[in-house]
Amino acid sequence: MHIDNILDGKKLFLIVGPCVIESEEVCFRTAEKIKELSEKYQISAIFKSSYAKANRLSGDSFSGRGIDYGLKVLQRVGQEFGLPLLTDVHETAEINPAAEVVDILQIPAFLSRQTELVRQAAATGKWINIKKGQFLAPEDMDKIAGKAKSGKVILTERGSSFGYHNLVVDFRSLLIMRRFGYPIVFDATHSLQLPAGGGNISLGQPEFIIPFARAAVAIGVDGLFVETHPEPAKALSDSSAMLPLDNLEALIKEVIKIKEGVSA
Repeated sequence: MHIDNILDGKKLFLIVGPCVIESEEVCFRTAEKIKELSEKYQISAIFKSSYAKANRLSGDSFSGRGIDYGLKVLQRVGQEFGLPLLTDVHETAEINPAAEVVDILQIPAFLSRQTELVRQAAATGKWINIKKGQFLAPEDMDKIAGKAKSGKVILTERGSSFGYHNLVVDFRSLLIMRRFGYPIVFDATHSLQLPAGGGNISLGQPEFIIPFARAAVAIGVDGLFVETHPEPAKALSDSSAMLPLDNLEALIKEVIKIKEGVSA
């Protein structure tokens, strides 16, 4: 399905995949399951994984295998499984190479105020997903989205800083951002991070992913962002925050029921 049709606001969609591209094998295992569930439940899915994670607390943390390797893997995922693709961009020099491969360019939360990053990403003509910074109010996102001047913008809520090593989700932000007229996505995994809660790494509370996803769909989001991995405990990034791939079907079944109830 064309990306414009997925983002037309008529049906719930998923942005889903591993946090970072560790290997082709992990991406293929994950994409195969996503494709299977997408077809089984007739829910559109966009495969997400990052070729690099530029925002690491510790220099010893795994940050990816680089843009060349990562984009090759993403391209193969798209060819093999026919899934639309999304990845992060961190610098303006990365935008054009990434835009040649993926359908959506993502502006990470920590970089959401970087004007040229937003403008140049939008200038490719691709959709851009801007993640709301943990330090921003939802009202701020209208100004940031306006920098794109393309209208092809998705806004994603991923929680707000609450003291040290903690995030909270103010569900009012989803309704506030909806007023701006863009597709609204709830990040059900990063919203439950405990940033740097493990000293050198972030922790998470994955037991709340499905309940929070249900709440967001009940409020009326257009899509859900869910990082998932076949074996989260072995993941090289965000191992404490991702949804086990085996639990993805349960999440989909739950949110579809709620979406049907809300739409009835």
